[in-house]
Amino acid sequence: MAFALAHALIHTPPLAGSIIGIFFLKRLATFVATLVAASLVIFAVLDILPGNAADVMLGESATPQARQALIAKLGLDRPAPVRYAAWLKGLLTGELGESVSYSVPVAELINERLVVTAPLAVMAMGLTSVFALTLGIYAASRHNRLGDVGVMGLSQIGIAIPNFWFAILLILLFAVKLQWFSAGGFPGWSEDAGGGLWPAFKALLLPALALAVVQAAILARITRSAVLDVMREDFVRTARAKGLSERQVLWRHVLRNAFVPVLTVMGLQFANLLTGTVVIENVFSLPGLGRLVFQAIANRDLIVVRNVVMLLAAAVIVINFVVDVLYVVIDPRLKGHAA
Repeated sequence: MAFALAHALIHTPPLAGSIIGIFFLKRLATFVATLVAASLVIFAVLDILPGNAADVMLGESATPQARQALIAKLGLDRPAPVRYAAWLKGLLTGELGESVSYSVPVAELINERLVVTAPLAVMAMGLTSVFALTLGIYAASRHNRLGDVGVMGLSQIGIAIPNFWFAILLILLFAVKLQWFSAGGFPGWSEDAGGGLWPAFKALLLPALALAVVQAAILARITRSAVLDVMREDFVRTARAKGLSERQVLWRHVLRNAFVPVLTVMGLQFANLLTGTVVIENVFSLPGLGRLVFQAIANRDLIVVRNVVMLLAAAVIVINFVVDVLYVVIDPRLKGHAA
């Protein structure tokens, strides 16, 4: 992203470059403010609102001694602003505290689970992009014909299907009936632990497909609309008048311009995939961040919940920031309106 922005600033007129620079600074300020606001909300919900976190974790049957010990361990005997400042410092330094239920550092837990959730989200986004772009372009090139109607019908079904229900169908078909995949679990990326690249990839394929269905259905409709909008532009009619075939017009002129709004939606969808793995990871028993949050809530481990939720919120905010900047960098028509 930084290289693309620098390239745009170098190869654009001074006025346009300054406008992009101002836009970048504004978005950067909004990005920082949003991160701070998200941290305040998360901290307030889990630490400040009525109800002691130690009571929530230990339950009503806890002894006063155990309660006081946990209060001291969590630092709940300190003022809220002090606890918030200490938490922010821990977020910046990677010192996230220790899990109450697992008795291990939270940063270690997150690192262990992130190697499952991040590849799962990337695989799901890859499948989403392949399915959506292919079907969307196909539907647009056959506007108001049978292929277009069929793709729009399939996309409507895909939007209506809950991803956890589709995940169960995938398990019944490919794991129970055909036995091509396992019904759940994750062997790990290391061959020493009995896993490996292919077994790990295979274990994530069905969950990624379950996550990709709804997002692909949405993105296919957006791709179709974007391509159709560009195909109505004057420069497309000029290209046809020059004797270019429909295929040449589509690939040389239409897709390059139609990809700008599609890229924006893809960035937002990737953020949704990162945060939307809670249900799917539980369906497939995957040891990712989503399952970690679910288990932490069940175990009343608020330290883990707070840090993982902040990580997921930060990931969404970062992706939105990158998409906002790239949207202006890759589309020269918007440079004059960036400020």
